[in-house]
Amino acid sequence: MKNRIIIIDALNTYLRNYVMNPSLTDNGDPVGGTKGFLMSMQKYCREMNPSHVFIVWDGPGGSTKKKKLDRGYKEGRKPVRLNRNVRLLDEKQEMVNKIWQQTRLIQYLNEMPVCQFLVEQVEADDIIAYLTQMPEFEEHQKIIISSDRDFLQCCNDKTVIYQPMKKVYVNTNAILEDHKIHPNNFAIARAMAGDKSDNLAGIPGVGIKTIAKRFAFLADEKSSSISEILEYCWENEGVTFYDKIRDHSKVLEKNYRMMQLYSPNISHQTIQKISYSIENYPKTANKTKILKMMIEDGINVVAWNDLFTFFNRIRLGRNNES
Repeated sequence: MKNRIIIIDALNTYLRNYVMNPSLTDNGDPVGGTKGFLMSMQKYCREMNPSHVFIVWDGPGGSTKKKKLDRGYKEGRKPVRLNRNVRLLDEKQEMVNKIWQQTRLIQYLNEMPVCQFLVEQVEADDIIAYLTQMPEFEEHQKIIISSDRDFLQCCNDKTVIYQPMKKVYVNTNAILEDHKIHPNNFAIARAMAGDKSDNLAGIPGVGIKTIAKRFAFLADEKSSSISEILEYCWENEGVTFYDKIRDHSKVLEKNYRMMQLYSPNISHQTIQKISYSIENYPKTANKTKILKMMIEDGINVVAWNDLFTFFNRIRLGRNNES
């Protein structure tokens, strides 16, 4: 087993399965979010053969620091609805079911040799980025599992992204080929373009393709600063595109502070919680407890034997590390 960490963007994975997986309990209640997540994790473990599994949730309340910078951050998102095939509940009942499934999933994961992170008022993005930068995992290969484009900036020679909807691995070369922008400069490019999914308005009429063309140096490995971007715009004064960037410098600065993950937005207290979780998560799976929960929830078609075999490999690997 190689030193390989899979880092699962938990809410991203849970909500995708909640929407797409039509599974029901024996009582007829929707359970696709929980069951689908566990099946997805089983698939990732089988195919990626990690030595560590990290599962990162968005903390309750979201990022207060980012909301102070922009009150509209992540506002206006439509509520996630169940798969149409099992839409037997009204919206209020769906909300109760969604919370129950997520809570139950966390309970399952607590009985497994995986490390969960959930810190109040801290976003998963920042914790995931911090995990990829931890000195103790410097030589580990890291695979971030998420469809969130924010993580493209995290790619390097030790970190890649797996996008489950497209079923593709994304590395630095793929980002350069697709976007003509290096991961080290992807956040500053997105700060100019904005992010509709997070309700962050960009500079009007500015998109990633045009940014890559007008700022060709963003394809270089060297990280470009906002001051360098603005200086380049001054050098090209009189060109509408560059004047527009310069005139909206405050938007660029605010968005960059919101989007960048090179210096994760987490406190010393959060770092201590992360370290504690890594040092103290379970070394073995509580098979009896998991099977009991599985019977209670009527999701016994998951191939648990495969998962328990993998968990045993993790246990042996961790014993060898210590």
